[in-house]
Amino acid sequence: MPTLEPLRPDHADALLAFERANRGYFARSIPDRGDAYFAGFADRHAALLAEQAEGTCRFHVVRDPAGELVGRVNLVDLADGSAELGYRVAESAAGRGIATAAVTEACRLAATAYGLTALTAVTTVDNPASRAVLARNGFRLDREFLLGDRPALAYRRSLADLTD
Repeated sequence: MPTLEPLRPDHADALLAFERANRGYFARSIPDRGDAYFAGFADRHAALLAEQAEGTCRFHVVRDPAGELVGRVNLVDLADGSAELGYRVAESAAGRGIATAAVTEACRLAATAYGLTALTAVTTVDNPASRAVLARNGFRLDREFLLGDRPALAYRRSLADLTD
């Protein structure tokens, strides 16, 4: 199964390649990051590492059993025992259970290593794969809203069962 690694400076090149290779795939289900994201990637990567060092966010890359970077899982805006979960998996890794396993591990880390008690997550209505990953990991629908011009869903998960 996949492994999560905390984001490090030496992940920059592989992470940029991952984002570029999957840009079109991701844009089919979530808003595109835009050209500026790619043009300023080195500065953005450094900023993420600084946020992680401050403890306000926890960023991870996902590696498949062969060691290839196939995804990322982020916990952002850590405050008051909660954070927002975000994740993306490469098109080449989709449908293999990698997202489900990576989110499972992120939930475990959130509860045990980061001391969080709850997570929230957002996905668009037209992304059934992401909705299934969240459901398999115990997230419950919290509300519906618009993400830009797209119908979206917000989910919540208590982590109490992971600290028993």
